Amino acid sequence: MGQSLPRIIVVSAVNLRKGGTLTILRECLQYLSQQEGLKVYALVHNKALCDFPGIEYLEFPWTVKGWARRLWCEYVTMHRVSLDIARKEGQEIDTWLSLHDTTPRVKARHQEVYCHTSFPFLKWRLRDLVMDPKIPLFAMFTRFAYRIGVRRNDCLIVQQEWFRDGLSRITGFPKERIRVIPPKVSVEGITPEAVSSEVPMFLYVSTADCHKNFETLCEAARLLEKEVGASRFRVVLTISGEENRYARWLKKRWGDVSSLHFAGYMPRERLFGYYKAAACFVFPSRVETWGLPITEYRLLNGGPMLLADLPYAHESSEEKAVFFPATDARRLKELMYESLATR
Repeated sequence: MGQSLPRIIVVSAVNLRKGGTLTILRECLQYLSQQEGLKVYALVHNKALCDFPGIEYLEFPWTVKGWARRLWCEYVTMHRVSLDIARKEGQEIDTWLSLHDTTPRVKARHQEVYCHTSFPFLKWRLRDLVMDPKIPLFAMFTRFAYRIGVRRNDCLIVQQEWFRDGLSRITGFPKERIRVIPPKVSVEGITPEAVSSEVPMFLYVSTADCHKNFETLCEAARLLEKEVGASRFRVVLTISGEENRYARWLKKRWGDVSSLHFAGYMPRERLFGYYKAAACFVFPSRVETWGLPITEYRLLNGGPMLLADLPYAHESSEEKAVFFPATDARRLKELMYESLATR
């Protein structure tokens, strides 16, 4: 009898270039490269970002140059690619796994999509439109894009239960066919730098995006400083205040608050040092898929956390977390005051 043909798996990830999503791509391809009986194709931006043996790569560097190109790739180019692969292999593709939210138009026995963009659930404000129009526009667009062709999938993959519920609600996709796979977070292999602080340090780790809601913490620091003085505490932000319009607005409005420290981007060794040195971790972001810094702080420090009272934070946290309305600076100030009083 002739030898059976290997199953053909296609992993589509043409827009993944950095951060946690690139890590997921690398882990996925590393696992598949070690399996027998598979022929794996990876559709990527750049092979050098995720090069593993036994994988056949197709590069699509042009898709990142705008959403029109991305959509053309998903709904036109990918269909042609799926037919070309099937023709080359002499059999139909078994499984097509898309790692970036949208459902491509392809020819395959099974389709799955990994959904990691939480922007459809962002309650955006007029200020967001002024600071960075891309974010509210992206929030509106992804809410629509998630629905396109979604029923062609055998399953969807998400990181949290709240995301599963929300995705089922906005797409009509059956909840029982949405799998929740939490990310595996490791802090091993990195030696934290030594960081010291003479006063209790509140730490917020995030990028300078307007939905990250730095203004609530900045205003809470100003109010707390008026009440107890600037010498009693320190608030460290991992932005410089120069990254974009939003960051410059933050620094212009709250730059004179002495307790605020615009520390800027940190390499992981230094960042992990700050995690370990912090007296309390604050995370006021208005939307997240998971909230990776919450988990990193929990693993490295395990101390108290003040988190936005939103579903992602409840799933990512533990019993030491206290929650506040995400945009209520006065309530956050009260919780920060209580944190100082216990030290």
